[in-house]
Amino acid sequence: QVQLVESGGGLVQAGGSLRLSCAASGRTFNSDAWGWFRQAPGREREFVAAIRWSGGTNYAGSVKGRFTISRDNAKNTVYLQIDSLKPEDTAVYYCNAGRYDTIGSYIAGHYWGQGTQVTVSS
Repeated sequence: QVQLVESGGGLVQAGGSLRLSCAASGRTFNSDAWGWFRQAPGREREFVAAIRWSGGTNYAGSVKGRFTISRDNAKNTVYLQIDSLKPEDTAVYYCNAGRYDTIGSYIAGHYWGQGTQVTVSS
């Protein structure tokens, strides 16, 4: 079992920044990659960013250049730095323990956190 706990969400004005954290516990050594997803009201959950054990990253086009994913393997924690926030970034953000496939795409795993709400006012 893997437990994921997100934190760091909140209400911010457009242009502001937030740093989301995801603390993992349990059998985390089985997870070689971590991802962040988000779900806005009335929309499907969408991929935001992912990071390999080695530190390699990839991002959704809509967030590239504004979001930065990082990890601290010693602390079993993954972070998402969100800068230049826009109202359309408003969503619940979820952490996921997953993997990469052979062509370099992130594959979501079964373990999800409870989510943290990010609300951006205009």
